[in-house]
Amino acid sequence: MTAKVDGPQVVIVMGVSASGKSTVGTRLAQQLGVPFLEGDELHSAAEIAKMAAGHPLDDADRRPWLAALCQWIRSVVSHGGGGVVACSSLKRRYRDELRSAGEGAHVCFIHLALDHRLAAERIAARKGHFMPPGLLDSQFAILEPLQDDEPGVTVDAGAAREQVVAAALRAVAEPDG
Repeated sequence: MTAKVDGPQVVIVMGVSASGKSTVGTRLAQQLGVPFLEGDELHSAAEIAKMAAGHPLDDADRRPWLAALCQWIRSVVSHGGGGVVACSSLKRRYRDELRSAGEGAHVCFIHLALDHRLAAERIAARKGHFMPPGLLDSQFAILEPLQDDEPGVTVDAGAAREQVVAAALRAVAEPDG
């Protein structure tokens, strides 16, 4: 993924709903000893209600959410630390915006890639989450996977959870070979 970095590092765990972002992000933050942010917590009540009603967010809906994520990244970096964020980051332009908010830090992405069938099974099995299964298609439709010029790595989120966490940790901790 990247060589070891000096200074703050912000890791953004990205992917479609039910890919394991929160679980992997929490474990990664614990292992790295940095704060964790569940990006869903920054959605407004109106955004959550819209998604819960089965309507995907558009770019205008996401603007305040992205601004809040950027503010969190700037805050942890300004305090000399790093952090881990779980958020979908489905489009390249969202990732570019998040990366630019981390000026002075290394911002990288762990893309938890998951096939549609397994994502649908996982989302159907979840209890108490606002994201309905019907929105999964819209997430896959706008997903722009990490490009070669973006700092990050793609991890198979269909593997056992411990394997996914271990792969994410290796990607963050090990320099390129």
